[in-house]
Amino acid sequence: MDHTNTTTAFEIPGKKIVKSLGLAKGIIVRSRSIIGSIGGSLQTIFGGNITLFTELCEKTREEAYDLMMAHAQEKGANAVIGMRYDTTELMQGVTEVLCYGTAVVVE
Repeated sequence: MDHTNTTTAFEIPGKKIVKSLGLAKGIIVRSRSIIGSIGGSLQTIFGGNITLFTELCEKTREEAYDLMMAHAQEKGANAVIGMRYDTTELMQGVTEVLCYGTAVVVE
């Protein structure tokens, strides 16, 4: 699927939505490793960007996005509109990241 056909908006300029296929979603539940937790904690002492956690968050969002795109493609979509992320801490150190949107066919 062409990633330029994925947007947080509810339309894609220059494209016509011809069919809505419903919700497409990708979910990842991830825990921090003990090493990552210690490394991140050490970085908080010095302040600024906590790169270990930033990298973990970015990788997790990317995986959830890829799963959503695969789900949309399985439904027959060639685009996703209204794409969003949602995050929930399930327990200390365990986080769910959900990427979701509406799978559509565009011309």
